[in-house]
Amino acid sequence: MSNLKEIRTRIVSVESTKKITSAMKLVSAAKLRRAQNAIVHLRNYSHKLDKILQDLTSEISNSHALFAQREVENVVLIVISSNRGLCGAFNSNIVKEVDKLVKKEYAKPQSEGKLKIICLGEKALWQLKKNYEILYSNLTLLDKPNFDEITQIATSLINDFIENKIDKVDIVYNSFVNPATQALTQNTFLPMMNRESALKKSYPPDYILEPSRTVLIEELVPKILNLQLYKILLDSIAAEHGARMTAMAKASDNATEIIKDLKLKYNNARQAAITNELNEIVSGAEALKN
Repeated sequence: MSNLKEIRTRIVSVESTKKITSAMKLVSAAKLRRAQNAIVHLRNYSHKLDKILQDLTSEISNSHALFAQREVENVVLIVISSNRGLCGAFNSNIVKEVDKLVKKEYAKPQSEGKLKIICLGEKALWQLKKNYEILYSNLTLLDKPNFDEITQIATSLINDFIENKIDKVDIVYNSFVNPATQALTQNTFLPMMNRESALKKSYPPDYILEPSRTVLIEELVPKILNLQLYKILLDSIAAEHGARMTAMAKASDNATEIIKDLKLKYNNARQAAITNELNEIVSGAEALKN
């Protein structure tokens, strides 16, 4: 009977866990829907703005300060993770990618103390602060994305880059592909890449530039960088909710299988207990006859 009691206790425990994981799956699905709508709409705007910049900078991009390629000595990595767990390998993959990137490309700046990290998300911060210098961290942007705060971060990096205080800025994050798939991504934020348009010669853009190309580029480049960082933040948030929804769905499915196995084990044990009791009754009756 003690064995039956233990199995019953395990069944109740697993059923309780399944209720929690199922509820978390539904919550993540609702949050994912909102986050997915936000990133999909912003991507269209960002791609159009990026195309305009391609056409504007196809001839003079190399002369702009934010396109300057120089020897990399001072590096800043922007690392975006999550504040909460229960989302599979979402956060551990980020930390591994940062370690891999530093070992492969930035071992010298790291050894000289010239590599710093900006952490957006508690999980990466908790791991990376053990081995790296944290320049800045923000644990609230993931719950309440704010374009003004993102602009402050981007503007600070842009100014430091122009003043030669930093030579390169990379971003490591999970990009949203679909609810079940997140792509581990590493992008260069600064310097900006040469955006020469492949269609420039045969299909020149039909733009009337007012006041001038140079003035427009000076206005557009910082805005595009601000938008790029904001888009990446929303991308990571959508990927997080997708990862958590998938992880909780798998956990609920596993709990269902465990409950099924436990109930089968319980029924077998109960049947065996009843059989033993019947055997004892029959044996006792036979003993009384004799």
